[in-house]
Amino acid sequence: MTPRKLGACTWIFGDTPLKEVAQGLSRLGYSGIELLGDPGRYPPKEAQKILAGEGLEVFSLTPLDVDLAHPDPKVRRQALDYYKELLDCAAELAAGIVSCHGKVGRIRPISSQAEEEKLLQEEVAALAERAEELGIRLALEALNRYESHLVNTCSQALSLVEEVDSPSLGVLLDTYHMNIEEADIPGAIHRAGDKLFLFHVADSNRRAPGRGHIPFDRVFSALDGIGYGGPVILECTAPGPDPFTPVKGPGWEKAVWDEVRAAVSFLRGL
Repeated sequence: MTPRKLGACTWIFGDTPLKEVAQGLSRLGYSGIELLGDPGRYPPKEAQKILAGEGLEVFSLTPLDVDLAHPDPKVRRQALDYYKELLDCAAELAAGIVSCHGKVGRIRPISSQAEEEKLLQEEVAALAERAEELGIRLALEALNRYESHLVNTCSQALSLVEEVDSPSLGVLLDTYHMNIEEADIPGAIHRAGDKLFLFHVADSNRRAPGRGHIPFDRVFSALDGIGYGGPVILECTAPGPDPFTPVKGPGWEKAVWDEVRAAVSFLRGL
């Protein structure tokens, strides 16, 4: 199988300082990072200096929880402005990809499903235009139905991408979400083809790959089959309640790093 550039998303480490995260990932052999899109917490120049000092690339930025499809135009405007700022940060950080998705935790429409799908498409189209101007790719992530009511499958993501019809817009697939929503994970990867801009990994239980039942040998064979050359981003969580908000308690940090260590060992073993 093709050697992969491996990264990890910073949000899984909770409030751990970026310097500490970067040092740990570098020691374990990760080559880059997906930075949580919080410019206040991670000022671009400061973050770039820390990561470069540890020999890590900024592969991508992942958004905070904003709502591009809310029926209230003020809420949508705030979300759009936030994403535009995120795209500017990505340009400053030399990060080639910004991901976007429906608001996590909103699992039903406020107005109607059809209207909010249309609103999402309109806002994503505006962001894709801005991304193209900056030379950045925008990756639309398919989340499972228990996290978002919008864009749950690869096919739905591809449909929106085709409607927008921008070379800067593609999809982000995540094995954890795919395990819930896709009948055939390798088949979904093949459907995405050259529109697969970014790939996240976690096992069926959102732990490190190899600690659940997803057939990662077939997953990575599918990535090879479509010629995917982008990074593979780890987005697993430590076992326990509330997977969206890492809570520091006795042994929490040790558990996170155990997952991150196990992930790189398993993925390199493939």
